[in-house]
Amino acid sequence: MSTTPVTLEDVEAAGERIADVVHRTPLDRSRTFADMSGATSVGLKLENVQRTGSFKIRGAYNRMAQLSAAERAVGVISSSAGNHAQGVALAGELLDIDTTIVVPDVTPAAKIEATRGYGADVVVEGEIYERSYEYALERADETGETFVHPFDDEAIIAGQGTVGLELREQYPELDTVLVAIGGGGLISGIGTVMKAVDPDIRVVGVQPEGALHAKPSLENDRIRELETVDTVAEGIADTRMLETTFAAAREVVDDVVGVTDTELAVAVTLLAERAKTVAESAGGAPLAAALSDSIDLEGEHVGLVISGGNVNLTEHAELTRTGLGELGRYVEARLAVDGWPTALGDVLETVEDHGAELDVLERARRRGVDQPNRVPVTIGLEGSGPEHLSAVLDTLSELDDVSVLEYPQ
Repeated sequence: MSTTPVTLEDVEAAGERIADVVHRTPLDRSRTFADMSGATSVGLKLENVQRTGSFKIRGAYNRMAQLSAAERAVGVISSSAGNHAQGVALAGELLDIDTTIVVPDVTPAAKIEATRGYGADVVVEGEIYERSYEYALERADETGETFVHPFDDEAIIAGQGTVGLELREQYPELDTVLVAIGGGGLISGIGTVMKAVDPDIRVVGVQPEGALHAKPSLENDRIRELETVDTVAEGIADTRMLETTFAAAREVVDDVVGVTDTELAVAVTLLAERAKTVAESAGGAPLAAALSDSIDLEGEHVGLVISGGNVNLTEHAELTRTGLGELGRYVEARLAVDGWPTALGDVLETVEDHGAELDVLERARRRGVDQPNRVPVTIGLEGSGPEHLSAVLDTLSELDDVSVLEYPQ
């Protein structure tokens, strides 16, 4: 007998409650990702274009819209790694409720500023999310503010589950859905919908290897808490599920797979290049799993929930640079040039003649082994693949005024 704390009816009620507030996000079919993963078809559920840049407004609004007049008057406090913060802040603005958000030190500046832009007070407290969470609970006890949990709440889960309602309507042939797991609210909601309408739909969670708590928790039928987390995907860098999400996940999640930070970077890169969409690391997790060897999608219709796109542009650039490097399409090399800066003209001409892109060109710190009459230079090159980049560097090494000192093979 199912003991799921949230029902399909709860999700449908949430859908009606938030219908005039949230966007019905698009489903983007990708032939490229289907070919790369072996799937028959792949659909990207683009929650990165949702209001506030992630799915979190769904659960936050559903929860806060049900507060009493007395609770609204006192205000709301929450904790978040970033996206829930913006969801709560916007919900507060729409419902005329004062909001305070506690975020950890690792929260990107873009998410903090966006949260403040919706009128919330932001308190930065704690090196990791768990410390922010504890601080917010302590303050709620002192002030009487209502604590709006980022995931461990039936109303939050029901709100996030509305992603699943839309996905089923947009993609009725769906066989498998891949969903990132932080605390488990999103996958619990989506999984509740999927299993209610078709128990054969496979619901697979995805976590960074540096924050992989859900898989051992579900396999051992008890909540596993990590002492630390280590991942670039701060949006899903939780240390554990809690009672409500665990109770739901154990009923509706079929499997959980881990992905590396490098795989996340590749996924973010491919989403930008092939799908023309900006995703944060957490948002790229389902694609990272789909392209990995951890799951067999052969012949299936696969939904990937791209859960958020709130990422600093500099961080996105670093992620895509790492992703291109892993794909063999980006390389950094150290040169020595004779006749600075005129010799750079030969470097630029060579790169252009080969049809490559020069991403970085700067003087490098001199080392003891460097010749004193030559200037060390670092360049970053983007090309179509390893052979293309090797051809560029080989030609550079043949120039009279340029030497290629080192580059990764």
